[in-house]
Amino acid sequence: MYAVVRVQGKQYRVAEGQQLLVDRLHAEPGERVELEPLLVRPDGGDVVLDAKALAKARVEAVVKQHERGPKLRILKFKPKKGYKRRTGFRAELTRLEVTKIAMTGTRSSKSEKKQGDGS
Repeated sequence: MYAVVRVQGKQYRVAEGQQLLVDRLHAEPGERVELEPLLVRPDGGDVVLDAKALAKARVEAVVKQHERGPKLRILKFKPKKGYKRRTGFRAELTRLEVTKIAMTGTRSSKSEKKQGDGS
């Protein structure tokens, strides 16, 4: 089973037990967070894209630790002008471990459709 989730405007393909690095979240290490699913594919099943079905999908993760990314050096240079600028950047990141991907209540939605057709 895998899912595509949105975390702070970026999309990631995740599976249970997988770790991923995302932009810094406001959560303490050890805290559980729920991720927004955009697509879910159960084992041996079809891809679920329907908004009603995705409302019943849950993707949970645990914050493992906060990290800093590699240092990036940025150099601006204009030849023959004597212009040089050097700056740097390090991203603030959070390491997440996906603990649970679940679809709940998919059979009840089929029975609701049958009841709704008879009205």
